[in-house]
Amino acid sequence: MSDATDDERWLVVDGRRWRRTDPALPADVAAALRSQLGRARNAVKAARRDGDEEALAEARRRVGLAKHGLGERGPRWWDDDEDARIGRARQALRELDAAP
Repeated sequence: MSDATDDERWLVVDGRRWRRTDPALPADVAAALRSQLGRARNAVKAARRDGDEEALAEARRRVGLAKHGLGERGPRWWDDDEDARIGRARQALRELDAAP
């Protein structure tokens, strides 16, 4: 388990609290997940513009995978041991890399 403080766990923007990225993730894994997240968000925008519901669902799934990998969604990263968290991030990245 992590000894992270609330300041390390949460980011507050305009009064809304957002979960921070897991600080234990290796820099290369976190960067690759952020890159995948950006591409997935762009795919959401394009699918909305095109009115393609199937592509929208797939793009949102990819956004969710990236956010889970970063620790920003899903199990609270500070409740799990570091190895499990890093393993989850690497698995999310493998799934994203395999996505069409």
